[in-house]
Amino acid sequence: MAVVAVQLLILLALLNRYVFGLYLHLVTRGRTDDRDPSYEPTVTVVIPLYNEGRSIYDTIHSVARVDYPAHKLAIIVVDDCSTDDSHAWASRARDELPNVVVLKNAYNMGKRKGINHAVRLARSELVLSVDSDVIVHPSAVRELVARFTRPDIAAVGGRVHVSNPNANWLTKLQTIKYYFGQEHLKHLERSLESVMCLSGCLTMYRRHVLLELEPVLEDRNLLGVPIKYGEDRFLTHQIVRRGYRTRMTLDAMCFTKAPTTLNGYFNQQLRWKRSNLADFVIGIGDAWRLHPLVCLHYLALAALVAVYPLVIVSQALSGDLLPIMTIHLQFLALLALVYHVAPSVRRLPPGLRVHPLSFLPMAVLMPVAYLVLTPLGALTLDTSSWETRGHVGSPSR
Repeated sequence: MAVVAVQLLILLALLNRYVFGLYLHLVTRGRTDDRDPSYEPTVTVVIPLYNEGRSIYDTIHSVARVDYPAHKLAIIVVDDCSTDDSHAWASRARDELPNVVVLKNAYNMGKRKGINHAVRLARSELVLSVDSDVIVHPSAVRELVARFTRPDIAAVGGRVHVSNPNANWLTKLQTIKYYFGQEHLKHLERSLESVMCLSGCLTMYRRHVLLELEPVLEDRNLLGVPIKYGEDRFLTHQIVRRGYRTRMTLDAMCFTKAPTTLNGYFNQQLRWKRSNLADFVIGIGDAWRLHPLVCLHYLALAALVAVYPLVIVSQALSGDLLPIMTIHLQFLALLALVYHVAPSVRRLPPGLRVHPLSFLPMAVLMPVAYLVLTPLGALTLDTSSWETRGHVGSPSR
């Protein structure tokens, strides 16, 4: 009976993501990605910084080159007490470019509090959050701005491309994973304008909404311990639960480097797993506030995260692990075929595409991630470090 329940849970999650979501996307596509190209408000780009070295210099320059009026665009870099030469690189970019301000926090306070600091100083209508290790496409700001077509739209996220897709087998695998994560897995949420996690790599917000949420964001904690990870997911969830709309458009793009080693990859996945678990722990009590379909999807994913490691252990102990691995492999082969024939992939430059069979190693990495990282993430939910790309900050004061 338990196995049947788990199978139904998995089926529900897959149907929501790949069938119901696709249907809603096709039905609502014209209404949920409409744009107003005449809208041209002031924008402040906030870049939280911690130990990125030279990368922050390239990020600032990419933002300065975007296609948007310079007198309506400001850039604020917030250094959270980096211990490397990041501040020097940011200051060099500031000296070379107009409208760039570099701040340094009094102590290591975390990404969200650093962003809040910059938001309080900004005077723009919109705020764009950009991670300190990405390159922003020149058209990204205009594409994001154009999606604020109604007052109730509080946040719009963009698409993240892997800039080193063909570095090795691991980056190829992640390239396809990013594709499905953005083009398919969010169909249901995008169609209902209730995207539950907008990436800090490239997301724009109405400034007044960030100010409205500041007390909640400043006091975020888990079991009384201030936490600094998963801030993007937490912020998006808070926006949605207050009745605002959140969007994601694939026309606004940025580029980030994927981890090239298993150690880097699993560190990243642990951070994301911990973020998911913390979101479920904090948010499951008020899931009823969400749209009914989003609520069902949210609860199904929460349950799946909890029970899937148990399924793997149970199958391994009963000697039936090979059949479940075979099912994984078959499903991933189907997804690889979808990636191969997708028009949106074929339109990409060759340098941003990878061979579809590169996705098959996920048949091993996915069960390992669920089996090892889910319990490990659950046991370390009370961490208070930055945990961005393996960078660990000082404890909160």
